[in-house]
Amino acid sequence: MAQVLEFKLPDLGEGLTEAEIVRWLVAVGDVVAVDQPVVEVETAKAMVEVPCPYGGVVTARYGEEGTELPVGAPLLTVAVGGAGGAGATDAPAAEEGSGGAAETAVSSEHSGNVLVGYGTAGPAARRRRVRQTVPAATPETAPAPVPVPAHQGPVPVISPLVRKLARDGGLDLRQVRGSGPEGLILRADVELALTTAGDRQTAAPAPVPSPTASAAPVTAAGERVPLRGVRGAVADKLSRSCTEIPDATCWVDADATELMAARAAMNAAGGPKISLLALLARICVHALARFPELNSTVDTAAREIVRLPDVHLGFAAQTPRGLVVPVVKDAGRRTAESLTEEFGRLTEAARQSALTPADLTGGTFTLNNYGVFGVDGSTPIINHPEAAMLGVGRIIPKPWVHRGELAVRQVVQLSFTFDHRVCDGGTAGGFLRYVADCVEQPAVLLRTV
Repeated sequence: MAQVLEFKLPDLGEGLTEAEIVRWLVAVGDVVAVDQPVVEVETAKAMVEVPCPYGGVVTARYGEEGTELPVGAPLLTVAVGGAGGAGATDAPAAEEGSGGAAETAVSSEHSGNVLVGYGTAGPAARRRRVRQTVPAATPETAPAPVPVPAHQGPVPVISPLVRKLARDGGLDLRQVRGSGPEGLILRADVELALTTAGDRQTAAPAPVPSPTASAAPVTAAGERVPLRGVRGAVADKLSRSCTEIPDATCWVDADATELMAARAAMNAAGGPKISLLALLARICVHALARFPELNSTVDTAAREIVRLPDVHLGFAAQTPRGLVVPVVKDAGRRTAESLTEEFGRLTEAARQSALTPADLTGGTFTLNNYGVFGVDGSTPIINHPEAAMLGVGRIIPKPWVHRGELAVRQVVQLSFTFDHRVCDGGTAGGFLRYVADCVEQPAVLLRTV
């Protein structure tokens, strides 16, 4: 007789607590091998193919494509040890998106399965409520609302969020039937009850307006786009940065003609091509060595500035999934060739949605080349919990006074946003001026090598 094993959404590491099912790679009845990828999920940081630690026959899947699940929620069940597909008959009845998945997830504090290579976190970080998915009823099949008896005794609800949602909607929880374990009222139950009540109000005949009453303005409902996945993660991080970090910005125009000429000479000499971003990264690394206050983070709980020993350089990359910030680890120890190669690898992985959570975390300073969008300047938002970001605009021909004469030079605007808690304007200005000097005279770097 086959043994039916349940595979739960594993801990994907890096503090991630939920993921959205993008694409199932197996169907019910398929035979899977140990460590075979069974589903592709999207976290707030990356696309990940999740391998199953069991080999056997898939007997059930939990969650349709587009469903968001918390870590520890069931993904699928596998019949192990049976002949052929016989194990399917021993599997508990389950349908995709069924309430059984939610009940199992509620009873389990955290996942016992950890995705190899993505680390693990303590159970407290993953103690989350499961978001129950309620299938939308079509107008043809929508059942009429059935009155439910009032609860006798205490209302079975433990979540303060559920109570607040009901209170804000004017809903009496004693009239709500819970779909959770032992009648527990979940957020989905409250939302369904509020929606049903709203539909009844909409169906009620509207009062005839008085001829003398002024017409109320009509507001369009508009399109609602869920803030989740990459967009949600970006929204959370930027909001936290603006809330917690007292930032300031300074900027300067620089003559990049010599830098462009130096790059052209390096690429004409043969060997691997050097990117402009790699040269700017080298300049940033040397500037941070002179101004280490800016390669830091603020520990608000301890009220301490933590100056970091290594430079892990993030760079902004626009992808079909949204803005991501891949991180070049140990940028201070890399040559221009190595930086070019790593920038290329991470950029291609970002375009293919193949970045891992490790590729997107651990940054200490961010370089933002928004010149690729054809703009000159910006006031970038610091990538929390870092302390600074250098922005680079487009490099274009402009009139410039060069050696006492007016000439057409390749000019770029550099903008620098910094956390005012880690330094004052003098340090920030010194950093930006040094970067501009290196852009205008790349030979300045020779004095620091």
